[in-house]
Amino acid sequence: MSLAADPALAADLNAAAHLTGRFVLRSGTVSDTYFDKFRFESDPALLRRVARRMLALIPPDTDALAGLELGGVPIATAMALESGLPAVFVRKAAKAYGTCRAVEGRDVAGLNLAIVEDVISTGGAIADGAVHLRAEGAAIGGVVCAVWRGPGDPSIAAMPGVPVWAAFLQSELT
Repeated sequence: MSLAADPALAADLNAAAHLTGRFVLRSGTVSDTYFDKFRFESDPALLRRVARRMLALIPPDTDALAGLELGGVPIATAMALESGLPAVFVRKAAKAYGTCRAVEGRDVAGLNLAIVEDVISTGGAIADGAVHLRAEGAAIGGVVCAVWRGPGDPSIAAMPGVPVWAAFLQSELT
């Protein structure tokens, strides 16, 4: 799936969240630019616009949205508020108290989920989160992110066959 260009939203995201300096990414790669997703996720108007754009990428057979800790949670919540789709939240690891679960919010067994993430470079966090979701009996229908930062077309090597859709490519924001 692809979306028509939205230069106004791209410019607003870039102005809010594009930083320069020296940054170590989750993958270990060092970059001189960084997209600080918390700068748009904490702005209600900008977050709403991004959520609406991301919702346009969600397959119609999606039963629920799965927001990954931490950046995917506010986006999945905003998407749920806009669409009425339920959301679940995926921890990096099951907590050691309370429910002791890695997937919070509702039972996902038998549901077709769209994983929601903020910025993807390699997809390592998504592959980790998918393990928790599948262990709970969910199917992964696809992954949607605000920004694809990785090389080439959006895809996750550890999850062949699972489509990845990006609201924006990094090249559209700079």
